[in-house]
Amino acid sequence: MLWRRSTSSTLAEVGVTLAGLSAFLCAPDLALAYRPFDGTDAAVAEPGQLEIELGPAEPVWQGSERLLIAPALVLNFGLTKGLEAVFEGRLFTPLSSSDPVALRDAAASIKYVIRPGVLQDKPGPSIATEIGVLFPDTIGDSNFGVSWAGIVSQRWDWGTVQFNLQTQLNREQRADLFLSTIVEGPHTWKVRPVAELSYENDIGSAQTFSGLVGIIWQARDDLAFDLAVREASVDGHPLTEVRAGLTFAFPLSRAAKNAKR
Repeated sequence: MLWRRSTSSTLAEVGVTLAGLSAFLCAPDLALAYRPFDGTDAAVAEPGQLEIELGPAEPVWQGSERLLIAPALVLNFGLTKGLEAVFEGRLFTPLSSSDPVALRDAAASIKYVIRPGVLQDKPGPSIATEIGVLFPDTIGDSNFGVSWAGIVSQRWDWGTVQFNLQTQLNREQRADLFLSTIVEGPHTWKVRPVAELSYENDIGSAQTFSGLVGIIWQARDDLAFDLAVREASVDGHPLTEVRAGLTFAFPLSRAAKNAKR
């Protein structure tokens, strides 16, 4: 697919007023910004906690085409230990044409930690899976789809690596394969460099090779800011995207508020 996110990244949106909900999120009690990647990590929100990933306005260039993604939004809500619901999507505004504004990449999913590991303060890799429903875009020939993803995360003193494998029956009713590797600097650094390499094969349509570099500033345990540039080749056609946003978290339930204290 030409436009994806994350992920993650895979994922949801139910109401047009939410203007999108879209790939990859946060470690328990930490807004680890999955933002700004297309992939995600093997961690989920704590029970009763809401994590919001927001890209207020992100420009995209592909050839002579210019668009603005405003907003890109992901909501992660912790259901029980190791299980979260994810709602996401993106609102696309064409800047170089008179095409209508469109809600794309809307999805809803459930993410479950199969094996608690380093991201859950336990030894060994963290492993998670995510199953989602893809909602039709508001324009074009688009249908419902389904997705499945497997995520493995491992952390060392020098940094953290996340591996993503996702398969879809996409909105065009074609098979789609997505692979991603995310590399981050040491998680103890207040500002850490990040990068992602990804490949997507929308089988029978297009292949996309993508690279992203950026930084994440962990301002507080529950607040992180991100800035990144993504360069991609979509069947040989260059695409540039600037991503800038924030991730923040807060408890919604009384139990979650008490646990945070």
